[in-house]
Amino acid sequence: MYRNITIKIPLMYPTLTTHIKNIIQGFSSIGNNRKILLDQLAASISQQLYIKEAAKLIFICTHNSRRSQLAEIWAKQAAEYYGLKTISTYSGGTESTAFYPTAIAALEKVGFDITKTSSLSNPKYQIQFREYANHQIFFSKKYTNEFNPQDGFLAIMVCSDADEKCPIVLGAIERISLPYIDPKIADGTTEETRIYEARSLEIATELFYVMQEVKKNR
Repeated sequence: MYRNITIKIPLMYPTLTTHIKNIIQGFSSIGNNRKILLDQLAASISQQLYIKEAAKLIFICTHNSRRSQLAEIWAKQAAEYYGLKTISTYSGGTESTAFYPTAIAALEKVGFDITKTSSLSNPKYQIQFREYANHQIFFSKKYTNEFNPQDGFLAIMVCSDADEKCPIVLGAIERISLPYIDPKIADGTTEETRIYEARSLEIATELFYVMQEVKKNR
């Protein structure tokens, strides 16, 4: 039986709060082999918190348009939920394109407040998950972009292509492989919305599991 942790929940938007409760109830759906990877990630984060009292995470995929963006946002949300205030999350790619609209729509559906702030080919978005909190800025970028930390971070590779192209991530203190199937496989099909929502839920569930494990170690 999985043991939950009693926490003080931040004042989030109601739809998002309901969704997070469902995410936590879904921990039992995570397979044992996958939990091994997630426990390793949790241990690495906990070690950084023990050594430095802070941890910086950069989620990396090829285009920084789908999986790495979803991972950054859900990891940030999970860290906030569990009161892990010294965990900072970022994302980047081996190249930059644009934050994909269907990935954004999947986040909006579960309660994130998202505003597009430019009409460039690679627009920026303001994302907020609770009232009276500062908006956070998201856009597609290389992992080396100045918006991200340049050293002392955990590099979390969320796609196999980026994992293969970046055997060494400059500035990273550790490189961790946590691949997800690219929802891009459904682009332009009748399954596109469903696949993106499912991938967002999968990433959210796993990263909330990770942050709960980190919370246990504090």
